[in-house]
Amino acid sequence: MASFSAVRSIAAAPATSRTSLSSLRNPHRLSYLHPSKSSVRFLRRHPRFRIQAIDAAQPFDEEARLVKLHAQSTKLKIAVIGFGNFGQFLAKAFVRQGHTVLAHSRSDYSSVAQSIGVSFFFDAHDLCEQHPDVILLCTSIISTETVLRSLPTQRLKRNTLFVDVLSVKEFPKNIFLQVLPAHFDILCTHPMFGPESARNSWGNLPFVFDKVRIGNEDARLARVDNFLNIFEKEGCRMVEMTCAEHDKYAAGSQFITHTVGRVLEKLQLESTPINTRGYETLLDLVANTSSDSFDLYYGLFMYNKNAMEQIERLDLAFEALKKELFGHLHEVLRKQLFGKSEVGMTRPMLAKLPKNSTPMLPAQSNTSGNQNE
Repeated sequence: MASFSAVRSIAAAPATSRTSLSSLRNPHRLSYLHPSKSSVRFLRRHPRFRIQAIDAAQPFDEEARLVKLHAQSTKLKIAVIGFGNFGQFLAKAFVRQGHTVLAHSRSDYSSVAQSIGVSFFFDAHDLCEQHPDVILLCTSIISTETVLRSLPTQRLKRNTLFVDVLSVKEFPKNIFLQVLPAHFDILCTHPMFGPESARNSWGNLPFVFDKVRIGNEDARLARVDNFLNIFEKEGCRMVEMTCAEHDKYAAGSQFITHTVGRVLEKLQLESTPINTRGYETLLDLVANTSSDSFDLYYGLFMYNKNAMEQIERLDLAFEALKKELFGHLHEVLRKQLFGKSEVGMTRPMLAKLPKNSTPMLPAQSNTSGNQNE
């Protein structure tokens, strides 16, 4: 804005002077005002008028006030239900970004909550009476329904946003729709990382979300955007997809990862003086998966309808691999016994697994000519 001086009225000007001073009382009509001799004489006759520079330092900065109001409007009051390792992990990020965080859990985490700036409530009724903007369920998969039904939702604001962070998505979506009244908003999410995998940074880690039921009011739309913006600010790669799509992909990635990690854990692998990078990767996989509770792994299996198919495919793949391996061994033994392999005999090859939801073909033998019946 160009610098200018304006005449500000403390009391009403005389009627005879209002017409001649109309431009002075409206500084927005002028790009720059040079005091003339006549205006100086007028000001001397009317000391209740004064000249004030608009661009001079003001006792109150309107722009700063608006910026502060905007920042406050984007801050949320988030209630974390289930304040275990993952709940604390998320709460630290919420507090770091200036949000108000409340917490409730079966165990006493009051000292931990106080150390990170979170208000801990032993009674869910007392927490709900604080009228949080967001209820964030950080419970285990198998306890989600019980915890949700135990909450005194009648004490919440009628448009409260409910969010989950479970590793399966169709299950909590269906529970939310069954239990919660229609006036509550629903957002299903899955941060595909945890305290171990994201201990250094959340940068470029996937955050999956599905806006299951969000009201049309501007305030409710802004609230869900403000919540998602928390993870975007932390550098997450935001992925919007349906709960059904998530569970299909997760069964072939997350569940398989946890299954392989659990199998390797049963082998009791140990570090050696000659570890390869591949072996170090396996040890890291075991450490990451075994640090999670078995309830989490059981929930991935029990509450994702695609998990059983992956178990069957993994079993078939292992059997096919053994057949190929033993086929090679059979050929070596025949050469040792008879000096050469039998004519027309070729070793079996590992069948390629088809895509999901397609039965696996049996192991193929690359044999030319007719086979004995």
